[in-house]
Amino acid sequence: MDTDGATVWPNHDKLSALNIRRAVDASLKRLRTDYIDLYQFHHIDRDTPFEEIWQAIDVLVGQGKILYAGSSNFPGYKIAQANETAARRGGTIGLVSEQCLYNLAERRAEMEVIPAARDYGLGVIPWSPLHGGLLGGVIKKEVQGGRRASGRAADTLKDPAARAQIQAYEDLLDKHGLEPGEVALAWLLTRPGVTGPIVGPRTAAQLESALRAVELELGEELLQSLDEIFPGPGPAPEAFAW
Repeated sequence: MDTDGATVWPNHDKLSALNIRRAVDASLKRLRTDYIDLYQFHHIDRDTPFEEIWQAIDVLVGQGKILYAGSSNFPGYKIAQANETAARRGGTIGLVSEQCLYNLAERRAEMEVIPAARDYGLGVIPWSPLHGGLLGGVIKKEVQGGRRASGRAADTLKDPAARAQIQAYEDLLDKHGLEPGEVALAWLLTRPGVTGPIVGPRTAAQLESALRAVELELGEELLQSLDEIFPGPGPAPEAFAW
């Protein structure tokens, strides 16, 4: 039963074969297009085996409705499980991309998700590359009377240690004459396996800033300084085992 008391059948949502096919047809209608370049599973479905998921994808690929399938917010073991199942089926392309939370301030994906993606040949598409605005010069904007932090960014800055970390980041880039948001995007482009971060500019100026990040080259000294401020977790299993 759902929150309204209505019966929710197994094929009603998530990654059941029937729901995938219904969702794709609905998307094609809304988008007024003949096919979807990349159809992404937004989250894992603990109740549907990958055999069933790939059966639905194979049908859709055969019908020309989608070209490729990717994942989003998958743990490393699910990426492996998905692609090993696809390999056993033969003829199933498997996952080609993983969209995950990854940025300078949130690097846990480096532990297992990104290594799994690289081993299986998936392109990594980081979401929230500025970590909710925290990496976009949020403290400097506050001081200058500009847009104040809100939501997760505002909550994070209430922690003195987190605020000091962001302040150190902004001070470092100010010393180099660089914009925080552009450096955060440029840093992601240096990371192995990353295809390209997802940006969400609200203004033309923000879009131009994101495009400048593509041309920005970060020196080794600056990269080391960024690692000191935002150290990653390290690879698994060493990061959690010893």
